Amino acid sequence: MSTATLNRIDVEYEQPDEAASGAVCSTKHAWARVPPEPTQAERVALKDKIRRLLKEKNAVMVSHYYVHPDLQDLAEETGGLVSDSLEMARFGRDHAAQTLVVSGVRFMGETAKILSPEKTVLMPDLDATCSLDLGCPIDEFSAFCDQHPDRTVVVYANTSAAVKARADWLVTSSCALDIVSALKAAGQKILWAPDRHLGAYIQRETGADMVFWNGACIVHDEFKALELELLKKQHPHAKVLVHPESPADVVALADAVGSTSAILKAAREMDATEFIVATDNGMMHKLRTLNPGKAFYEAPTAGNSATCKSCAHCPWMAMNGLADVARVLETGANAVHVDPALIPRARQPIDRMLAFTAALKNGQPTGALMPHLGAA
Repeated sequence: MSTATLNRIDVEYEQPDEAASGAVCSTKHAWARVPPEPTQAERVALKDKIRRLLKEKNAVMVSHYYVHPDLQDLAEETGGLVSDSLEMARFGRDHAAQTLVVSGVRFMGETAKILSPEKTVLMPDLDATCSLDLGCPIDEFSAFCDQHPDRTVVVYANTSAAVKARADWLVTSSCALDIVSALKAAGQKILWAPDRHLGAYIQRETGADMVFWNGACIVHDEFKALELELLKKQHPHAKVLVHPESPADVVALADAVGSTSAILKAAREMDATEFIVATDNGMMHKLRTLNPGKAFYEAPTAGNSATCKSCAHCPWMAMNGLADVARVLETGANAVHVDPALIPRARQPIDRMLAFTAALKNGQPTGALMPHLGAA
């Protein structure tokens, strides 16, 4: 029996309610496997091997904030990047390396491949997925879009290449508010997918006319407002930092709401030395590394209504390990493939987002970038 089989865990995640708008697939269980933690000697040897292979293979490593600290540190030490999914893909596109090693989950590897179709994109484990991606299968999503032909389709980055290809716009949590605000100003009605909490947050903030696909992240969906209030009483001077994929009653308790990069910025700039953080606890490594004089506490997922499906850490992010990074670099295994016929259509909503965010950053007008498209 393989180590991967021995460490396999079953993951139950909430599916959209068939009575709600946008009913989806019947799958109620997924699985993940966690690689064994290497010894200190094995860790040193694996890191040395990966450094050598990256040079030999003309490769660069990009890691998400939620993967193991070893993979975050090694990416930065070798000239790669630790960031969110879009910055990982953009970095890979612009880097001279012809091979990208993406430590994260499958949609991140697909996004990198969409932006760099001529490059080799490798992942430590191609089975590492995402509850938002799993809960938004293309056939059901496409049918949902067909039910709302007058709406502009806006999808979150945490989706498959096929879903991206069905969309008009792609957004990340860092630019979603700006793009949806601009769409509203242009008089457009929006079909949003897949995260219902993020979508509801954006609707509250913008007042946009939106219909929602009913998905959720198994990590952020677990945070509990009642227990968070109790933790705040234990740390009365702590500021609360919340990712908007969290439930509305958790978001309501936040001192700052935003993407992973926004959370990092708030921790650096806010006048506080203690923070309670409601996002995947993989973020704690970067928060503590960048803010050595400050204390960070995990927002609670426990309580009377808790199931601890994830315990604040994505089980699929945990599938990434040093040994598999070394293996794929050495063998070329786990290459990401996206149907070439999908790539031009999947890239279009990404390029729209990149053009919009670049114009916004440079103080340029964005109105001409908001064509009325309707359902894709």
